[in-house]
Amino acid sequence: MGKTIAEKIIEQHLLSGEMKPGEEIGLRIDQTLTQDATGTMAYLEFESMGVDRVRTERSVAYIDHNTLQSGFENADDHRYIQSVAAKHGIWFSRPGNGICHQLQYERIGKPGKTLIGSDSHTPTGGGLGMLAMGAGGMDVAVAMGGGAYYIPMPRMIRVNLKNRLGDNVSAKDVILEVLRQLSVKGGVGAIVEYGGEGIQSLSVPERCTITNMGAELGATTSIFPSDEETRKFLKAQNREEDWIPLFSDEDAVYAAEYTIDLSELKPLAACPHSPDNVKPVDELKKIKVDQIAIGSCTNSSYADMLKVARMLKGKKIADGVSLGISPGSRQVLSMLAECGALADMIDAGARILECTCGPCIGMGFSPNSGGVSLRTFNRNFLGRSGTKDGQVYLVSPETAAASALTGYITDPTTLESVGKVEIPEQFRINDSGFIPPLPPEEAKDAEVLRGPNIKPFPETHPLENEIQAEVLLKVGDNITTDHIMPAGAKVLPYRSNIPKISTFCFGVVDETFPERAKAAGKGIIVGGSNYGQGSSREHAALAPLYLGIRAVIVKSFARIHMANLVNAGILPLVFEDPADYDRIRQGDVLTLSDIFEGLKENRVILHAGEKEIPLRMELAERQKEMLLAGGLLKYAAATGKQR
Repeated sequence: MGKTIAEKIIEQHLLSGEMKPGEEIGLRIDQTLTQDATGTMAYLEFESMGVDRVRTERSVAYIDHNTLQSGFENADDHRYIQSVAAKHGIWFSRPGNGICHQLQYERIGKPGKTLIGSDSHTPTGGGLGMLAMGAGGMDVAVAMGGGAYYIPMPRMIRVNLKNRLGDNVSAKDVILEVLRQLSVKGGVGAIVEYGGEGIQSLSVPERCTITNMGAELGATTSIFPSDEETRKFLKAQNREEDWIPLFSDEDAVYAAEYTIDLSELKPLAACPHSPDNVKPVDELKKIKVDQIAIGSCTNSSYADMLKVARMLKGKKIADGVSLGISPGSRQVLSMLAECGALADMIDAGARILECTCGPCIGMGFSPNSGGVSLRTFNRNFLGRSGTKDGQVYLVSPETAAASALTGYITDPTTLESVGKVEIPEQFRINDSGFIPPLPPEEAKDAEVLRGPNIKPFPETHPLENEIQAEVLLKVGDNITTDHIMPAGAKVLPYRSNIPKISTFCFGVVDETFPERAKAAGKGIIVGGSNYGQGSSREHAALAPLYLGIRAVIVKSFARIHMANLVNAGILPLVFEDPADYDRIRQGDVLTLSDIFEGLKENRVILHAGEKEIPLRMELAERQKEMLLAGGLLKYAAATGKQR
């Protein structure tokens, strides 16, 4: 039987387990990345392991999230990350160098390699033919130390693309169509592979737009073949030697297959407040726009920016519209300046923002109260923009530029075509924004610099045989890690300070939760399906840990968040019958007894007064050992395993 692209990479990197869907496998990791919103905690965890130097082929620490320095906190974290990176063999990407995922596929990533990153959009690298996955910071720390990365073996989904995109229709519309068909839960437990003759017309940056938003499907990752288009891109980046051909076998087997005719696609938009709430742009044309943001790791490539510049050239944005543009990397920004496209955007009335994540995580450029904001980003969760009642739509760069000119959501196919933007024969190469680590002989005496905002990792607890606690919070379906642990300029500076950041936990849902949880001392959270979707931020597990949460009971979990709960020593449980969710109310006192016996059978009975509710444990044997030890770090210390 033939193999898919992902199966071939997994087979080459398999350290433990069998390649059977649902079985836990351990993978050797070639590359890691962190960003500064998750990196400080990841490097504190790495230091605690006592490993002198990273054991990966390349690990990179990017500064791209917390670049708004309105106090000392972010600057101190950046200084800490740079010093710990220099000491332990990690490359450091300066603030302003660019967004981690854009830089990774431009300058670092290699087809056929494995990559994990402490950011859920790490699958962007799949557009280059990598097996690239988002992970919690603790898992990244372990991988840097030479340990395996564990996941349930995914099933394989194939999306066949045929024909080519029409004028002013883009790769963003492709992934929005996939989200419309599959939903934010449709990729859970799966790797999505793209194929068909239609992919030949898509450049690597366009492919990376599609794999980037594969994270919104709940997929483990997404991947494209490494073909002549990949080789052409790497050659233009002076990295042709990194190219290898990589394709699926003709007789590869998939759990499901879908077909999308690119020629039939029309511009689409994800409406508030979910990436799968997708409608044709033409149906939204009466909606007035207040703000437009173009950029993020999804749509900030040189080609994306050139399309926008072509549409804006010689024109003026509509009165009442605020337009912000964030190029994805310094390479992109310098090339835009060099060819005159930057001036075209500025002359049209755009504000040029830093080469960072910025508005995507609510770090500045938040919309006005109730404002309609069109964004070329990947997420439009409630409150993520920094404005709780902001109405955020996810659109392509072409739709964004067209709407900036008219002041209303506008179908770009009704305007003049911007034409196809070809990959340049030679990108402008300047890697001075990357700082290499110190050589080993110098690193051993290097000082790691810590600021007063950096606090110790919160205390974890070995799993008890009985948990009796109150349901401190009950939430519904599709609760995201933005709900659990918000981002934004107010919160992100405290990512290295769990006691402080925990005061914002579930603030979007219930502002009283942190205070009530601290007063209770311990508690349980109950949730619906797809609990913990979205960002990989482990703070969505660490803050509840600090607040005394001992167990989370839901209809179903998102993969990364469930792993983060186990890493933190919090027991994740699933209703055997989802209807039992309705039998529990916030404020109920629940009892979980004979947990140790339940670990053997992956099943435990919940007692809520006179009610008995069966719960399922979806845990691998290694995860059970971790919970008994009190989380991943204590497990590693007790067993001597960096894994």
